[in-house]
Amino acid sequence: MVKRTGGRIFVISGPSGGGKTTVVEALLAHAPGLVRSVSVTTRPRRSSERDGADYRFVSGGAFARLRARGELLEWAQVHHAWYGTPRQPVERALARGRDVILSIDVQGARQVKRRFGARAVLVFLVPPSLRALAQRLRKRRTETPQALQTRLRAAKRELACAAWYDYTVVNRRVPEAVEQLEAIVTAERLRTGRR
Repeated sequence: MVKRTGGRIFVISGPSGGGKTTVVEALLAHAPGLVRSVSVTTRPRRSSERDGADYRFVSGGAFARLRARGELLEWAQVHHAWYGTPRQPVERALARGRDVILSIDVQGARQVKRRFGARAVLVFLVPPSLRALAQRLRKRRTETPQALQTRLRAAKRELACAAWYDYTVVNRRVPEAVEQLEAIVTAERLRTGRR
């Protein structure tokens, strides 16, 4: 039997409103052994979000201190707010052979890939179309018209990055997207050699 040394990092990226949170939550319920990393952010908490479960909401000063002390694995400014991944929980899970799932933007994904190489598996979750993405963002009712346009412009830039990801999953329907992500996790866990 082959002994596995350390876990993998599954990075899920995609434009805001593309369904990352919904798909990742469903994946966690179906794929045993995945540990979800909870990001730190300076953006205001939405009414549906729980501090410490969805994100850790911190002030700009607290975020800067985490970054300065080297406590973040990756960080990026997205839509006028800072986001980052706490280093210690991820490294602890990997050392125990657990696989970690990060839901982060393309800037953070690049940092993780540079740091972890083949141990980082990058998956880009795309909406079926920009029109569908705009409908999802409007339905969410968390954006002003100006913020909605900003997010759609950012989505176009992010979609151009999909080509350098290991996998692309189109999120037409959540169950199908989750099934494809489960297949990716299974395939990567069964891989005998790393790229």
